[in-house]
Amino acid sequence: MRIRRILIIISLLLCTFLSWNHNLQQLVQFSEHVSQVEPEFNGVWSQLIKVEKVVSSSQCVPASALNGSEKFQVVYKLFGIFPLSSNEVEVMPSLKLLPGGQSIGVTLQTKGVMVVGQAPVIDKSGRKAFPAKEAGIEVGDILLKINNEEVHTDQDVSDAVHLAGEQKGNANVTFKHQNQILEKVLKPIFCVETGRYRVGLFVRDEAAGVGTLSFLDPISNRYGALGHVITDADTNQQIEVSNGKIMASTIYAIEKGKRGHPGEKIGSFVSNSPFTGTIEKNTITGIFGTLKGQTVNPYFKEAIPVGWEAEVKVGPAKIYTVIKGEKIEEFDIKIERVMHNRTDSKNMIVRVTDPRLLEETGGIIQGMSGSPIVQDGKLVGAVTHVFVNDAERGYGVFIQNMINEVSPLGDNKAA
Repeated sequence: MRIRRILIIISLLLCTFLSWNHNLQQLVQFSEHVSQVEPEFNGVWSQLIKVEKVVSSSQCVPASALNGSEKFQVVYKLFGIFPLSSNEVEVMPSLKLLPGGQSIGVTLQTKGVMVVGQAPVIDKSGRKAFPAKEAGIEVGDILLKINNEEVHTDQDVSDAVHLAGEQKGNANVTFKHQNQILEKVLKPIFCVETGRYRVGLFVRDEAAGVGTLSFLDPISNRYGALGHVITDADTNQQIEVSNGKIMASTIYAIEKGKRGHPGEKIGSFVSNSPFTGTIEKNTITGIFGTLKGQTVNPYFKEAIPVGWEAEVKVGPAKIYTVIKGEKIEEFDIKIERVMHNRTDSKNMIVRVTDPRLLEETGGIIQGMSGSPIVQDGKLVGAVTHVFVNDAERGYGVFIQNMINEVSPLGDNKAA
């Protein structure tokens, strides 16, 4: 009986010691979410804690840049006998990419033509009519066909509506509304002001702007940029890409950010751009495609390792961006918070600490989206948003979330 009490007391003391130990506390925290690095224990803990790995038979790794990742069910056992914790661990490949930082001009053509506004049509009697609105077409909808003919530009829509009004009196419109494909019959009205048949819509077929290149795979020439989705300025709807391209841009002025008013880079496209790229995807974490030509970041002559989500930590880091001309510069920031539970483009909160960048821009400004974030020599993310009421701070996206959107990269694993 006495021996049993002694064993119980020893067990309690051991449990108390383990609960206070930093390594064990990390182990408990580590088990709360999927990791991107294989767990290791050093010193005496490598003798006390045994790690048993079982490959998950149900794993389904997407055909993305993360080829080669492996998922394990890991059990941590004290002395190889007593289970302490278990979790699923994803061991990521060693991947190298070239950080971007180049200022880019972006042009994007939509799939179909987006409705960005409505206006009355004044008929011959002076009466106001809203043919499209009355048929149920709303701002944000995408016009796809008129009388079974595809429309790709605002001029296509104008011409098709006028022709339908002249010849048939009705227009059969196919459009996308909240992910549903619908058809409606509209009756175009002859507009006295313009001398053409109209249905009372303002439409747009393209978008353009300035941003920053985030990374380039030197093997496959696949790139990622912006770090966030491109939306229409009027509707705030995600733009579905029909065609688009990126090219170099030059920054000739800065509108400094201040509380309540985000600043912005003011730039123009470079006519003889040293590089151009396709835009194949416009997603929540940025735009992606294939780039050709020459891109140079003077701070990185060669590709550097990718820092996966689990490696990102609170602390100092660097960003690379252009604030004048086409010259990439390095600036200091601090990663203030890391949010592992988010899968969008707001995975970390960053603060600009560089005195010169604060003086020149006030902090993070529009056009800086996509600026690569490097921490401890690894590419870990990209700047995405600025806080409207605090220009010194903003959001960043994990580079891992951007890479998930890229078609398979080249076989450029680190040796």
